[in-house]
Amino acid sequence: MFRSQWVCRRCANALAQPLRPQFLRQVSTDAHSALPPVLLQRARSIAEEHSALSASLATSFDPKAAKRLGELSRVATALHAFESAQSSLTELKSLLSSPDAELRQLASDELASTQDQLTSLSTALSASLTPRDPFAHMPCLVEVRPGPGGLEGRYFADTIYKMYRQYCARVGLRSNTVKYETVDAGDSGGAANESPLAEAVFEVTEPGAYDLFRSEAGMHRVQRIPSTERSGRTHTSAVAVWVLPSFPENATAEQEADFNDPTSDFYIDPKEVRSEKMRAGGAGGQHVNKTESAIRLTHIPTGTVVSMQDSRSQHRNREDAWKLLRSRVAMQRREEKEEQAWALRNSVLSRERITRGDKIRTYNYQQDRCTDHRSGCDVHNLPNVLEGGETLDRLMQSAKEWLVGRDVKALIEEEEVAAAEREREFVWNRP
Repeated sequence: MFRSQWVCRRCANALAQPLRPQFLRQVSTDAHSALPPVLLQRARSIAEEHSALSASLATSFDPKAAKRLGELSRVATALHAFESAQSSLTELKSLLSSPDAELRQLASDELASTQDQLTSLSTALSASLTPRDPFAHMPCLVEVRPGPGGLEGRYFADTIYKMYRQYCARVGLRSNTVKYETVDAGDSGGAANESPLAEAVFEVTEPGAYDLFRSEAGMHRVQRIPSTERSGRTHTSAVAVWVLPSFPENATAEQEADFNDPTSDFYIDPKEVRSEKMRAGGAGGQHVNKTESAIRLTHIPTGTVVSMQDSRSQHRNREDAWKLLRSRVAMQRREEKEEQAWALRNSVLSRERITRGDKIRTYNYQQDRCTDHRSGCDVHNLPNVLEGGETLDRLMQSAKEWLVGRDVKALIEEEEVAAAEREREFVWNRP
């Protein structure tokens, strides 16, 4: 009982404190934005960290700080654009009460477009706050396989494969076929230019292709009357699409030379490496055991150890040891990413989930319509979709926006929980 009364006194004291004018201005400003307050507060915190890092790097360079600055830049830039538009909107609203009729008309004309711009910038800021996919910058592999539906599913799988290849050609993305296998369908023919596909895999080699195509992974359902159907019944079939990040077979010389870039797999912070000098062992005449020319490097975060004593020159051994250490750590990092990619493959679409009930999109030939079931985007002109045309752009963009919206929703829930926890700590710890 005593504890309960004590907490109530704390709350009463907190409520008795007048709100600061700065806080009132912030609430007033935030109320006009379409951005949830918890996200706006997070963006401002990140912008403050960005400013502090920029000031720090102006006096001394630190690779980790530079990498962190790059990660925060997109949020800081998006917040600056959002707040500039918000300031413009506030100014325009104040001009609506101006005694000058011409000024009021100009403000009224600009108001709608500025509000639309603010909404767009609010969406962009929300998206910048969501964690970036670790494979977003990479090329990708797209696998297409027929699902339930027999031969009709195989024929439509070929159409989906060609749709994406034509899309790549239209927008200028380099791609190449890795695998293309068909089955013998006998006299059962599909639609024009369709083959009974068993499996197709193609690679989109442009950086960032994974981020572009990852929303296409899932079950694609088709509803149409097969060319062999005599009674005019509509058949439903499904096609499975996987999208995976594509890793280079071997590290190129250019990648290896880029070991000073904190974003490179070959980058190692010298502060995380313990260097030891030793006397060389083994054959070598009088030189052995007389000079400390051997080098041992230990990468502390991974425990990777490299020893080098091949040369009598300590400098040469050190260079060779660093080169080998970078290669080994880079290989470990790549293997970790590949394991994540395979886990992603299983989570995106497992064999057990190849069912019509898990559809992400439906292609309806009779209604000349294509519907994305996640975003709710509904378009007509199906031939243009299947040719990889501009109508497919709308579907792909809507799916990407749906993914971002899902991530933003999860972020809001996370921030609200964290804010509630901070509020509880504040009440309990207030003197």
